[in-house]
Amino acid sequence: MAKKKNKKIIRYRHPRNINVGMIIFAIIFVYMAFSVYTYMKKDKIQFYEVAEGSIVNDYQHTGMILREERVETADRSGYINYYVREGKRAAIGTRVYSIDETGSMADFLEENPEANVTLTEANLADIKRQLSSFALSYSGRDFSEMYDLQYSLEAAVLEYVNFNSLGNLDALLQQTGISLQQVTAPVSGVISYAIDGYEQLEASQVTAEIFDRSGYSKAITKAGRLIEQSAPVYKLVTSDDWSIVFPLSESDVQEYTGRTQLHVTFSSNDLETDGSFSIITGADGASYGKLDFSQYMVQFISDRYVNFEVSVDSTEGLKIPVTAVTTKNFYLVPLEYMVQGGDISAPGFLKEIYTENGSETEFTPATIYYSTEDYFYIDMGENAPLKAGDYVVKPDSQDRYQIGSSASLQGVYNINKGYAVFKQIEILNSNDEYYTIKKGTSYGLSVYDHIVLNADTVYEGELIYQ
Repeated sequence: MAKKKNKKIIRYRHPRNINVGMIIFAIIFVYMAFSVYTYMKKDKIQFYEVAEGSIVNDYQHTGMILREERVETADRSGYINYYVREGKRAAIGTRVYSIDETGSMADFLEENPEANVTLTEANLADIKRQLSSFALSYSGRDFSEMYDLQYSLEAAVLEYVNFNSLGNLDALLQQTGISLQQVTAPVSGVISYAIDGYEQLEASQVTAEIFDRSGYSKAITKAGRLIEQSAPVYKLVTSDDWSIVFPLSESDVQEYTGRTQLHVTFSSNDLETDGSFSIITGADGASYGKLDFSQYMVQFISDRYVNFEVSVDSTEGLKIPVTAVTTKNFYLVPLEYMVQGGDISAPGFLKEIYTENGSETEFTPATIYYSTEDYFYIDMGENAPLKAGDYVVKPDSQDRYQIGSSASLQGVYNINKGYAVFKQIEILNSNDEYYTIKKGTSYGLSVYDHIVLNADTVYEGELIYQ
């Protein structure tokens, strides 16, 4: 009998081949992903390139304007009309205002519209200019300026009308029997209608109370208003010389002492100028600054108080950010203990060590960070070559000095060599953002050095990748 064939099929198992290339690629991919992640998470160290420059410090002040002012009063009662606008210069004999004792002029103009003269194109252009200038400089902090503008425009319109129709109006008034008392300027000067009681104030009479503006007010007599005899109606500023007196703090006195001129900016008038400066003592014994000018008086004719900035240039030097500066402590070693090693560029000290044979000296190199007339400043960190309690020996002598005395220095971290190195600085001046430091120091910075922008983000010796 024939045997049955075995139909069971056994699959052949292929050996597993490990793809080494894929494994290497996966390892590289994981490494790169981890490197990118750690780089993204790591705080970025920014650097700053040292440059030459100076710091301009701006000091804000509010001062009181003093001028040669002469107040004129009315010699009779009546309705007043002005012919010269605020801030315009009047010569001796110039008609400044008129007084209508009966009030008939207003009625006459109302009944005779033909007597009123329209404004010219030039008049209208000047009024538009005044409005545009006011709109650009107006601040809502002082709404009273709106009333000053209104009065100034009223005076300007009256002046233009008077100039255009003075002859015809006088003739018409004479025909109707209306008589106006014309008042002229007794001296030459600039006209102002703002009267506040400080017209005769001298710089030596200034006190701190005067700068409290809460109770300040100024009287302005408007055209067409009824005034009483002897009432102040306008004032004449008889000189182009004027002054600003302002309070000084103790720091201001220190900053301005020795200066005879200051650079001043008036932001409200978009004006910069220089003024002669002096420090005076007020009636209350306090110190005040006094700025004297011989021009631009007219621009401030309506003002008693003025805000301004004083720009003070600091000494030229190297300019660095405030954030780059840190403080570090150092050991102090007398100058006479320093020796040179085998390499002339490697200063150091003879450190006293102890062996089985007794005490010996060993040259120990040390980095010098700064020096004075008496001491070198050396590192006192964990890896410092000299520690507190160590002794150093004076060359060619038996004198010994124990390490321990310390002092601090201000400085920055220089990263020119790829790692953070402390460099001492000498600050000459500063503001909120920058220091001006002395250039050319033995252990300091030079132009174009790279320093860490924020000293708090590194430690000395840390590797820096720029």
